Amino acid sequence: MTPFRGIALKIASVCVFMTMASLIKSVSDTVPAGQAVFFRSICALPVIVAWLLYRQELHIGLKTQNPMGHVWRGLVGTMAMGLGFAGLGLLPLPEVTAIGYAAPLLVVIFAAMFLGEEVRAFRLSVVALGLVGVLIVLSPRLQVGVSGADTRETLGAVVVLMGAICAALAQVFVRKLVQTEGTAAIVFWFSVTASTLSLLTIPWGWVMPSPVQIVMLVLAGLLGGFGQILLTSSYRHADASLIAPFEYTSMLLALGVGYLIFDEVPTLTMLGGAVIIILAGVLIIWRERQLGMARARQRKAMTPQG
Repeated sequence: MTPFRGIALKIASVCVFMTMASLIKSVSDTVPAGQAVFFRSICALPVIVAWLLYRQELHIGLKTQNPMGHVWRGLVGTMAMGLGFAGLGLLPLPEVTAIGYAAPLLVVIFAAMFLGEEVRAFRLSVVALGLVGVLIVLSPRLQVGVSGADTRETLGAVVVLMGAICAALAQVFVRKLVQTEGTAAIVFWFSVTASTLSLLTIPWGWVMPSPVQIVMLVLAGLLGGFGQILLTSSYRHADASLIAPFEYTSMLLALGVGYLIFDEVPTLTMLGGAVIIILAGVLIIWRERQLGMARARQRKAMTPQG
């Protein structure tokens, strides 16, 4: 294991995904979210296939023991992507990023509901704390009927939150898939499924992008595939519990990109809620690391010596 390389790859993946999100946001005023999902998914495929060929794992990527599992994961994952892209056109980038942090918190709840995972009082309390942070971020956007309330931003808040819920469900499906499927297969078939499902949105008004927009959409797709490779590779070099907290560097990037490129100034309410969500996420990761170390010590103690 080479922890520093794993951390570097994780931060690099966060930077790449933030650049991808910025490109999607830049075209969101004219390009429908479903069309953006298509470009993001179809243009990522050549990058993923090239990576699998390089690693001599293409045969693994094409092989599956649970095709319906990939379909269900692809369905909720594509919905999460589409809703997230739609939200980028309705809300500031830092706000979309903060609400998206609800996904790993919701995974704890959904894993208990659908996978039977044991969730004790500490994690439930931390999840509740994180969800309070989500509500704080959402609160200015959900004042429906209040004078000065922006209906567009209210819709954006609901859309992004629904996207986070779908993303959490997708992660639960992935947890089931990894029992029989390799990482290569999960990555490959998600891109195929998302590309196919996004075509169903054509009746809702796809447009002919300008040459500049086409370049941005294609680049977003290529970056999406490259970011997935960086993310997957990072977990080959360090434990997930060590790498996971660096996901929150995306908030710093979102604040910088939002301010410098999109002229978005974050509110104190949004920042306060984001801090609470990040704190809850880090506490959950810390707790998982502690439990993992305890289980490792227990296994070592039970191993016959000599």
